[in-house]
Amino acid sequence: MSMLDLKDWLHTPQGHYLLTWEQDVLDSMVADIFGYNAVQIGLPGFDLLRANRMPHRFTCARAPGGDAMANEFELPFASASVDLVLLPHVLEFSAHPHRVLREVERVLVAEGSVVISGLSPLSLWGVRRLLAGRGSKPPWCGQYRTVMRIRDWMSLLGFEVQGSRFGCHAPPVSSERWLQRWQFLDRAGARWWPVLGAAYLLHGVKRVQGMRLITPHWRERKSASKRLSPVAQRDAGARTTQ
Repeated sequence: MSMLDLKDWLHTPQGHYLLTWEQDVLDSMVADIFGYNAVQIGLPGFDLLRANRMPHRFTCARAPGGDAMANEFELPFASASVDLVLLPHVLEFSAHPHRVLREVERVLVAEGSVVISGLSPLSLWGVRRLLAGRGSKPPWCGQYRTVMRIRDWMSLLGFEVQGSRFGCHAPPVSSERWLQRWQFLDRAGARWWPVLGAAYLLHGVKRVQGMRLITPHWRERKSASKRLSPVAQRDAGARTTQ
């Protein structure tokens, strides 16, 4: 299935229910991720990074409509040039999910962030996918993977998971009326069985072994000044003015 098919499904009541939850969580998750360049891979018709404050935010997709056209596993960006990458349901609908993550690791700067959204097989939606069988329509034709599996893949590439969220505990009914009736399960599920939600979001940070952040010299001078006695601080300030 192409991401274009997924885009069409997101306009259905089921898709809108999923997208509403994901957008709310994304808004809080990416708001305080700082840097210069942020890229959303896929779904160019949706501004999923709207809450992020980086000066350069753009989309990259195989289909027209984005700021750049490319395969999700062959990103047209220089190594260590991007501060934030968003993968909205890319891994479950890509033929090369491992290559996608390797490309994300390549283009991210040290301490850069990746945010991944996906559908969980350990949910009512996962059961619905099993019953759908081959040749089914989106999103049931995707390769759902557990959060533990995605965490393992990220760990092998040097990512450290900073946080995870689960949601959409209502059954996958197609009627908007019935989705609203079942939404009480979202409140109960978030409290009692959060990992059984249909959707999840993971935030990972690219760690680089041996890297040490260098703080400005004035911080060291300020810290040293605090350790001086009042008389020594007065003398040090007099020398500075001279």
